[in-house]
Amino acid sequence: MSIRTIVNLPGDGIGKVVLDETLRVLEAVDFEANYIEGDIGWEYWKMEGNPLPQRTIDLLAKHKIALFGAITSKPKDEAAEALNPNLRDKGFIYSSPIVGLRQHFNLDICIRPCKTYLGNPLNFIRRGAKGEIEEPAVDVVIFRQNTEGLYSGVEWSNPSQQVHDAFMTNTRFAKNFGSTPKEEISISTRIFTRKATERILRAAFNHARNFGYKSVTLCEKPNVIRETSGMMYKMAMLLQKNDFPEIELWNTNIDAQMMWLTKNPENYGVIVAGNLFGDIISDGFAGLIGGLGFACSAQMSQEGIAVFEPTHGSAPKYADFDVSIVNPIAMIESACMMLDYIDEKDKAARIRKAVAEVIAEGKVRTYDMMKMSGRPDVIKNGAASSQEMVDAIIDKL
Repeated sequence: MSIRTIVNLPGDGIGKVVLDETLRVLEAVDFEANYIEGDIGWEYWKMEGNPLPQRTIDLLAKHKIALFGAITSKPKDEAAEALNPNLRDKGFIYSSPIVGLRQHFNLDICIRPCKTYLGNPLNFIRRGAKGEIEEPAVDVVIFRQNTEGLYSGVEWSNPSQQVHDAFMTNTRFAKNFGSTPKEEISISTRIFTRKATERILRAAFNHARNFGYKSVTLCEKPNVIRETSGMMYKMAMLLQKNDFPEIELWNTNIDAQMMWLTKNPENYGVIVAGNLFGDIISDGFAGLIGGLGFACSAQMSQEGIAVFEPTHGSAPKYADFDVSIVNPIAMIESACMMLDYIDEKDKAARIRKAVAEVIAEGKVRTYDMMKMSGRPDVIKNGAASSQEMVDAIIDKL
């Protein structure tokens, strides 16, 4: 069998560190692949006016699978100031390259597992009815619609007259904003399509069925956002009734769900949501299992393109430390999701077992696991470096 080619997209900040350390783990578990590095991120924005060059798109189109590190994104004005002086005032507009990848390849299914590791000192705890300490086991998988909603990029500041006139046909807009000068208005749209909504719902229900979860929770806001959230809820009810009657459908509002997050997180299995609410709820559950240092994700298209990445940011302040202190587990877990995807499940299971053993043993902990502030001196105060954490995982392998 030919060796698979994986596109490595280290990106910005700590992205390269966690990706390089993860490749050591993959090598240790005898996963063979050819790796090709793709250009993406802030440096290419500054140098070329494009954080997602066409050559990188072509690489992923050819090889289908990528491991992605992290991206630095900044507001519009800061991005413009960062451009090479030769490129300024030439019409270049920054947009997130990871969002660009999602939309170009229609990576509409985003999966974010959040599962407790026994012995992690960052696990969520609560008091029981008699004052006893409880540590509920969290095992939640969030399915986030990845290309639509508020992240679709259909936005205007000082909208054109044509756009403004179109919005004025909506009676609520006309009543509440009709007298506001359009140059004082910024508009972001929330667009759901039936096709993409059905795909994310069906993916969530199929996952629940395949892995034995008893429920799927739709986490939206249909009582207020009646058209988009309302459509998603109606479609979920119909899908559950016709195709997945053995799986319970729960409906929660995003605001209430964030409150219930710390009351009974062990009750939830699969959660499905639109783009923004899926982003919010997945970070919320990640906080219960230790934070973004443990939060992995996969995003994939119907055409077989898949990108695997940790959900943490690029943390540029840590990137220049002489010794890297960041927790690489989220990136390692993302690579495990890749192994599952390409049917290397035994290797993924071995890595997860090794990670679990290191965490349970408790001898090697990164600064976040020791509840330290992220400073260069954490290493001399007993925290493990990124490399030391990976060394410990490889020892278990």
